[in-house]
Amino acid sequence: MFVDTAKVFISAGKGGDGAVSFRREIYVEKGGPDGGAGGNGGDVIFEATDDLNTLVDFRFKPELKAKPGEDGSKRDRHGAAGDSLIVKVPMGTIVRKDGKVIADLTEDGQKVIIAKGGDGGFGNAHFKSSVRQTPRISEKGEMGEVFEAELELKLLADVGLVGFPNAGKSTFLSVVSNAQPEIADYAFTTLKPNLGVADVDKTSLLIADIPGLIEGASEGKGLGDAFLRHIERTAVLLHMIDVYTDDIAGAYKTIRAELANYNLDLTDRPEIIALTKVDGLDDDIIQMQIDAVKKVAGKVPVFAISSSAHKGLTEVLRALRQKVVESRQVIADIDNEDENIETISLGKEKIAEAWAVERVEDENGTIQFIVTGEKVEKFARRTDFSNYEGVNRLRDILKKMGIAHELRRRGAEGNSVICISDNSFNFLEQ
Repeated sequence: MFVDTAKVFISAGKGGDGAVSFRREIYVEKGGPDGGAGGNGGDVIFEATDDLNTLVDFRFKPELKAKPGEDGSKRDRHGAAGDSLIVKVPMGTIVRKDGKVIADLTEDGQKVIIAKGGDGGFGNAHFKSSVRQTPRISEKGEMGEVFEAELELKLLADVGLVGFPNAGKSTFLSVVSNAQPEIADYAFTTLKPNLGVADVDKTSLLIADIPGLIEGASEGKGLGDAFLRHIERTAVLLHMIDVYTDDIAGAYKTIRAELANYNLDLTDRPEIIALTKVDGLDDDIIQMQIDAVKKVAGKVPVFAISSSAHKGLTEVLRALRQKVVESRQVIADIDNEDENIETISLGKEKIAEAWAVERVEDENGTIQFIVTGEKVEKFARRTDFSNYEGVNRLRDILKKMGIAHELRRRGAEGNSVICISDNSFNFLEQ
């Protein structure tokens, strides 16, 4: 069963909680703190593989969950890290979160962390110092990332076959490759994309057969609109047209218009035209049809082929291979140019330390101060707000980061409510 879209619920593992513990030894009346840290939660990792070509498994397994980290314990024992979940996906899988692309897996064996597990919290042994001999502070483990992801598969192929239904695409693929698509003498026999590998001299081409397009396909008519995504990543298009078509130039322009309506970039894709089913047809009629296409296609190469008679197939495959090589080289040159462009940006550490304070007044006149920022929110998530020593530690962190000064400047007083990462507390200990 071919499936190229799916939604899955992804849940990385929670970090383990740190422990509060003190040594208990026979001859030591008051042992020091020995609470260990919690283990990190497991990540959810996607790995691309060329052994898969459908997302059907995700329709039956809509939740992907990594293991949580273990809590810390006494004697400074750290909790074990949770096992990461490695999920195999087809090459060409795009992962979106809230509509934004967070991963694009295009190479066999490529791994991407889709959801990061939460960090484990420190135990009280971590907080011992010369001025704090018996800390009763421990951190909670952070929650792992949890969200619904949208998966989309765009097949990766060298050549994409496009054209009207019954133009001979499936027959061509079955003859030149190892693919076995369904073939019949009527339209819409191809109901899903098919992939095949064609040998060309000492090289090969990966070819994708897309279900036939009709006028209006880019707007949802027929079957093609659901599968147009699969030619977005092909290096070259092979536009196949039945040589017996009455208005062969009009047929060509119709398909080109549908490609442009779906994605304007497709009109710039290298292209070759193949007039199909030419066996048994007079040469002058074939030439007449070739001339008619060339009037609207310009310099695009046009071949006359017959898949059933194995006529012209080697020539068109060689031409496709040359176009693919040229196209891939152009893409590589563009990528190299992009790598050489100097960019100026803040380092990750500076970005993490950035913060902001917003003063908010609701309709009842209640004022709250909302603090945001990657680093300070992380500290808040790890704070046990039921432990007054833990909350005071967070207040100390606000002072060290300069946030407390900004809060006072914005009007915060001792009993003002500070909100950080869905947690709230008074500005000063009451």
